[in-house]
Amino acid sequence: MMPRLLCLLLLLLAGSPTARPAPPTCYSRMLSLSREVTGDFQNLQATEPSEPCVRYLPRLYLDIHNHCVLAKLRDFVASPQCWKVAQVDGLKDKVRKLYTIMNSFCRRDLVFLSDDCNALEYPIPVTTILPDRQR
Repeated sequence: MMPRLLCLLLLLLAGSPTARPAPPTCYSRMLSLSREVTGDFQNLQATEPSEPCVRYLPRLYLDIHNHCVLAKLRDFVASPQCWKVAQVDGLKDKVRKLYTIMNSFCRRDLVFLSDDCNALEYPIPVTTILPDRQR
């Protein structure tokens, strides 16, 4: 009886279809899109640093837990057009999408932990070096 039950259990576990991951929540979608936008902006600054329209775009360091991020997104979308660099239009579309998600679809899921607008202008660099242990 026990080996039969064990075989049945193994069959069920081995034969079960792979579980689909849960669909993204509003929070996870906002977080991943904000990281994508920040990364795309950094890539744009690295590849097109001499282009005047790229140089004068507002900085895009996004922290979705900072209340000032909504104003930062609005300012970026309202910045002048950059006709020579197609990446800017794509980036503005992503920023617009993030603003729409944050301001309409996921408004109830947002929890702002700060309203420090300067933190979005001059982010604190993340250190990757661990401090020495005290002896």
